Amino acid sequence: MALKVLSSLDTAKIQYYHFKAIIIAGMGLFTDAYDLFSIPLIMKLIGSVYYAGPAHDQQVPALVTSAMGAIALLGTVIGQLVFGRLGDLLGRRKVYVFALLIMVFSSVGCGFSMGRGRTCVLLSLGLFRFSLGIGIGGDYPLSATIMSEFANKRTRGGFIAAVFSMQGFGILASSTVTMVVCAVFNSASGYPKKPSPEMVDLAWRLILMIGAIPAGLTCYWRMMMPETPRYTALVEKNVAQAAKDMRKVLRVPMSPIPEDQEYDEKVPITPTASANPASSSDYPLLSKEFLARHGRDLFSCALAWFLVDVVFYSNSFFQSQIYGPQYLPPHNKNAYEEAFQVAKLQAILAICSAIPGYFAAVFFIDRIGRVTIQIGGFFFMAIVLFAIGIPYYSYWDRHAKAGFMFLYALTFFFSNFGPNTTTFIVPAELFPARFRSTCHGISGAAGKLGAIVGVVAFPWASPDNYHQQGIRMIVPLVLLGLVSLVGCITTYLFTRETMGRSLEENENEDQASGSGTGWGLVRHFSFTRCSLPKLCANNEVADG
Repeated sequence: MALKVLSSLDTAKIQYYHFKAIIIAGMGLFTDAYDLFSIPLIMKLIGSVYYAGPAHDQQVPALVTSAMGAIALLGTVIGQLVFGRLGDLLGRRKVYVFALLIMVFSSVGCGFSMGRGRTCVLLSLGLFRFSLGIGIGGDYPLSATIMSEFANKRTRGGFIAAVFSMQGFGILASSTVTMVVCAVFNSASGYPKKPSPEMVDLAWRLILMIGAIPAGLTCYWRMMMPETPRYTALVEKNVAQAAKDMRKVLRVPMSPIPEDQEYDEKVPITPTASANPASSSDYPLLSKEFLARHGRDLFSCALAWFLVDVVFYSNSFFQSQIYGPQYLPPHNKNAYEEAFQVAKLQAILAICSAIPGYFAAVFFIDRIGRVTIQIGGFFFMAIVLFAIGIPYYSYWDRHAKAGFMFLYALTFFFSNFGPNTTTFIVPAELFPARFRSTCHGISGAAGKLGAIVGVVAFPWASPDNYHQQGIRMIVPLVLLGLVSLVGCITTYLFTRETMGRSLEENENEDQASGSGTGWGLVRHFSFTRCSLPKLCANNEVADG
């Protein structure tokens, strides 16, 4: 029976396959971060080749840089919606490999951007980055869903967070590869001679193509992965096959299940059942019943992801502009050195703040809960952004520089030990199996729309002469702090806690709605307002 299969998954011990799945599923997130964080670096190299005239002084305009980021994010939105839905209709495994192949070929294609002129090269690069975004977008809902459906309920959050933490290593890898490539090419060019445009053009292409290697190495293991037992049992309703697939990768004690065993999807969830075929009816995605049951959860997931990505992507994509005036050397004609210095600071931030934030999330996510971490992350992000934004100009005193960098690093720590991680986890835990990948894709697509807002709006909020008018940087940083405060409030009001429950329990609205969050209080007071007058009236009648 399906109940036995799901119960075995929920109580299974931590095994080798769980860690193998983290690496296999995490490569898509690794590629995502590598691509995102390599773009600001290679723009230093592209500027020296295609913007070498006196009008630009070897600097790519901020709007061109933001357009390069936005085009990939737009592809990610489409990929999350399309592959998220396909993951529920065709199965997680069938479309998982296809998303990875798109990423691999698109990463290689970015390096072969065609043409010699600036316009042709940038257009072809944008086209390949759009395709890369589609693959990355498809990987998001599938990776989270696959990991959630293989994990046990006690450590599920930690495993999904570990998959997402591969982003941190992607950031570090993009910085390291850029530093190595720039150092090698700079040495080969006979420093301090001015590097040739042809060699600089080759360097940025090589950096982008190297990002395809880790994803390509995992193609074979993705093809060998079985379908998740939950999808097979609950969506395909083939319980015997689900048990066989589970035994291929996990050692779980379970008695044989007859192949003709029937399973009734309409059996309701009871509080004592840790895993149960969950849905009470076969309602479709676009229906009033779906909205009544899961509309609030979908809204809370999408809104939180939108808000955090506005902050995270603008803060990440333009970090060299935020700290650049004082922490980068003066602009010089050697593009390798300039890209090297930006990459070095990016690597330091990754090692000292971003990666520790991911690790803290992995350790605490199943101890203090998703909602607590998300609220705390949003709150401390807001405090730190206000602390560096309002007195931004005063930090350029030589005694205050270290304090600025410390506070700026905290924005990444609390983002990763906060909503940047939890918004990836919660949508993979709240929805029924037949909608899980779709709803995660919708939530993630909302997040990437927020990322586009952040990437496009940041250059408008901070003018190109920010290094001459540092006080103008106050505007975007304070706005990002306000966005974080909104995220803190909306999380408290709408987000449900999922820690310690099976996936089938989490999708049951009546059981989990009041699990210690603001929404539980809202429901409680709403119930009180509606019920108290009736109760008093009944008592008066009884007394009469």
